[in-house]
Amino acid sequence: MREVAETSQVALGTLYRYFPSKIHLLVATMRDQLEHLHGTLRERPPTGGTAAERVAQTLMRAFRALQREPHLADAMVRALTFADRSVSAEVDEVSRRTTAIVLDAMGTADPTPEQLSAVRVVAHTWHSALITWLSGRASTDQVTTDIETACRLIGLTEDPERR
Repeated sequence: MREVAETSQVALGTLYRYFPSKIHLLVATMRDQLEHLHGTLRERPPTGGTAAERVAQTLMRAFRALQREPHLADAMVRALTFADRSVSAEVDEVSRRTTAIVLDAMGTADPTPEQLSAVRVVAHTWHSALITWLSGRASTDQVTTDIETACRLIGLTEDPERR
């Protein structure tokens, strides 16, 4: 927190007024990263032919962005994973932002309960894949495969014949 205050040229007390803990700051940073990604995706949307392909492309773009700064990615993912109830509003905002990004990639403005369930499973898989990659237990190829596999759930919610 001290380093952030110094870099931002604000008093440490001012930083703590807005971010009561390092976890609050890191979750807010994750939210800001997702907002930036969302804006970028609106400017340059994914090009896949199906909703599942577009969601997979979107999550892989997010993954590649996190790969550029693995130490920050690790800190943000740990903060999200270990956040207590005092950060629940901020964590919920990260979850809502992730859901909005996935729904935009799907091209779905009014999702069904089944689609929202699939989105949650995909988001959980993405989060888990990040954790395993950051801990060195999964390769980039494994993350890609897991994300693409989970995104197939999106396709199942669109095509009742595939169930």
